[in-house]
Order: sequence, then C-alpha cells, then structure tokens
Amino acid sequence: MRERVKQRAGLADFLQNRRARLHPEQFHLPTFQRRRTRGLRREELAQLVGVGVSWYTWLEQGRDIQVSDQVLERLAAILQLNGEERRHLFLLAQGLVPALDDQQKPKEANAAAQAILDGFIYPARLIDERVNIVGWNEIANRVFGDYPSRSERERNGPWFLFMHPSSRSFHIRWEREARRCLASLHARHDRYPNDRWLNELIAELQRDSPEFRAWWPEHEITLDCGSIFEINHPLVGRLVFHQTLFPMPEQPDLQMVVYAPLDQADTTAKLSRLMNKEK
Repeated sequence: MRERVKQRAGLADFLQNRRARLHPEQFHLPTFQRRRTRGLRREELAQLVGVGVSWYTWLEQGRDIQVSDQVLERLAAILQLNGEERRHLFLLAQGLVPALDDQQKPKEANAAAQAILDGFIYPARLIDERVNIVGWNEIANRVFGDYPSRSERERNGPWFLFMHPSSRSFHIRWEREARRCLASLHARHDRYPNDRWLNELIAELQRDSPEFRAWWPEHEITLDCGSIFEINHPLVGRLVFHQTLFPMPEQPDLQMVVYAPLDQADTTAKLSRLMNKEK
C-alpha cells in the first residue's frame, strides 16, 4: 500500500511538471487573463483531455482513482510526451512493478552474465535498477577506471557523476551526461519509491550536490542510455563511443551497455593501445 501511495505522489509531481511546460497559445486558448502559475490551468487541461475538472484534479493530486487507457492516451498526447514518458505515465497511473529486494549490497554479475561481458571486444558494463555498475569486461575496466578498487558508492553512476572529483574532467559533456543519469535515476525512483537504498542515495545527492538539488525537481525521466558518449581518458585522450543497451532476459533487473567505438578521435586505435598496456 505504501508503495502505491508513493508511486501516485510521483504521478502527481510528473503531471504537474509537464502541465507547467505547456503554453495556452499552443492550443489557441485565451491568454489575456492573469495567470498565477506557469503553463496551462488544470481546468484547461481537463477540457482538452475531455474529462471533468474535479476528476483531473484528483488524478493530479495522486488520489486512488481508476484511469482508462483511452484517457491516458489523450493525456499523453496533450502533454506532448515522448514514447518513454508515455510508458512512464501508464506505469505510474495504472501499474506497480515488483519492489526491489531491499538489501543494501548491490547484486553482482553471475557467471553467465560475466561470460557475455567478456565475449565483447568493445567495452561493456552491466548496470542494475539502482544504476550501479555491477559487472564489466577488461576493456571497460581500462576505459572507465579500476572498478575493483572503487567503493560501492563510486560504482554508482549518479554518485560518480555528481560527486567524484574526476567526473567533470573525464566526461567531455559533463552536464549532458549528468542530466541524463539523473533522469534515469528519477525514472527508477518513480518505479520503486519505497526502496531504502535509492532514497538514501537521492537524499545524499540532494544534500551534497548543488546541480542535483537544482535539477531533481524538473522530473526528467529516461531509461535510455543515449547514443553518443564522449570521455577524456587520462592515458589516451578523447574517446567517442556509440552506446547500445541490451536487456538481460534471465536477470530482468539488469541491463548491459556496450560501447562501440566511432571513427572520431581515432577511438579504435586508442582502445588497442589501452589493451596492450601493462596494468
């Protein structure tokens, strides 16, 4: 029950945030009246969707009401949600996903997953639902850092991006990667709002990172790792990759990210040099 209450609170915040991004002019609504808040009013959005104002108000307040697929489809269209945001809306409004196993220690890659990682000639990493790096191959270890020497917190993607001293020089487009990683964390928190591990991580980042604290209320969400990934490696310089995300059917709480080198910055040759270096 507590899980559902918190998930509906996430739905309320998501809807309010997206409604505030719309403008009356987009829907040929009058703009001469004084507006106390940004975006459309609740009654305007309700009219556009074709539902009652009270009903929509209850939905945006996170009340426990039934929502049909048809209404959610219209709402997603009016709010101009992309495909990932639409799926997120349906999940928050209609369905729960199983709670994460509330243990503090992140999972590790099993032997089968590690064998798959080791089979790639390109850097590959395994991430869990809390955005922890829980598996990697040797080339990934040489590209992204010495994972065995890192603490548990340092293996968490959001923590590393916002808190580790080397992150800003390592990521060429730091703000883009940090915002993308935050959006991935936000999507996971919306799905697992009662997870103690995630809540402790978010509280820590809100306390210690000004950027995280400023960007978190924007409620951006994504589960996509993006496409182009650029880093500044301390030994070989700039590397440019294309990221591809693979699900793990036998371990659905894990995802594999493979980094294929692109032509820019002579990345393939630099990877060869890294693999030939003595550790």
